[in-house]
Amino acid sequence: MGALPELDLSADVLTLTRALVDAPSVSGTEEPLADAVEVALRAVGGLEVERVGNSVLARTNLGLPSRIVLAGHLDTVPIADNVPSELRAVDGAERLYGCGTSDMKSGDAVMLRLAGRFGVPGAEPAHDLTFVFYDNEEVESVKNGLGRVAREKRGWLYGDLAILMEPTDGEIEAGCQGTLRARLETKGRRAHSARSWLGINAIHGLTGAVTALAAYRPREVEIDGCTYREGLNAVGISGGVAGNVIPDEAALTVNFRYAPDRDEDAAEAHVRDVFAEAIADGASFTVTDSAGGALPGLAEPAAAAFVAAVGRPARAKLGWTDVARFAAFGIPAVNYGPGDPTLAHTREEHVLVDRLQPAEDALIAYLSGSSA
Repeated sequence: MGALPELDLSADVLTLTRALVDAPSVSGTEEPLADAVEVALRAVGGLEVERVGNSVLARTNLGLPSRIVLAGHLDTVPIADNVPSELRAVDGAERLYGCGTSDMKSGDAVMLRLAGRFGVPGAEPAHDLTFVFYDNEEVESVKNGLGRVAREKRGWLYGDLAILMEPTDGEIEAGCQGTLRARLETKGRRAHSARSWLGINAIHGLTGAVTALAAYRPREVEIDGCTYREGLNAVGISGGVAGNVIPDEAALTVNFRYAPDRDEDAAEAHVRDVFAEAIADGASFTVTDSAGGALPGLAEPAAAAFVAAVGRPARAKLGWTDVARFAAFGIPAVNYGPGDPTLAHTREEHVLVDRLQPAEDALIAYLSGSSA
């Protein structure tokens, strides 16, 4: 293992973002970066620091009546020839390019800056603060470091508001959609395609399900002033044996993205109802993945105060994020980060430099109480 990256929490947020991006941390390889984050946080002096696998936790314990939890993942998707970072001016705007710049090492840099500011002895934030830097967000849920923290150190996640530093382009995105994936399978009987009447075509058996999808009209749901758009779509289809064989098996995979006023059971019941005719005709239905959404919780005082600090109305999070883990504990949670979500996971991933300092400033104002 090489030398640990050096993380200077007194450096400006752009410099700190570059240092994080230049320390590769593809999911499953976060340990060196987690080590560096731990070293930097322990050096602050006024923080209790805990390590859970390759997740690093830090918090103040000032006895204040409220606590705000800030969380961000350290991992990235596989590098696409875009590390180390590169600073470029494009169309008159300064942009930092590199894997993780948007999703979400710029958000992590803001968190580290806040830890360095409010975690020192004698600092006076308006709330006690918890910082959670976790691993394995970009892979299957069973490996998610925040899930492990929830299982092993649940008390560290409790607070009056959780702010997940996911890329939102400097806007507040409240709550998140739930997601459900299901597989419909049909069975048939093989036959030579020249004598097709002797077989039963399993692909043709999916016709009812595909027709139901084509006719489906999704809801738009407004919650706390945020509009969540639902969607039920085919995301995969398989079947076929050979060019001269009537297939005896076929499968259709669907994904339902749903508003957080539905729970997982209600979401499954809804999808089953959409495909009720296909199921009655013999198609099997199996849920292969499910994760409930999170209500925005903007009526909660801590959340309302944060919206006021940012100075712009919140919008719905169209996608699933780890805010749902906090919502499961009854903690209102929002997504807020300087990165652009549309650039996440792309070769061209970058963050606009002029988004970085405003995100830090808004959080400083909120956490210090100066925005009141």
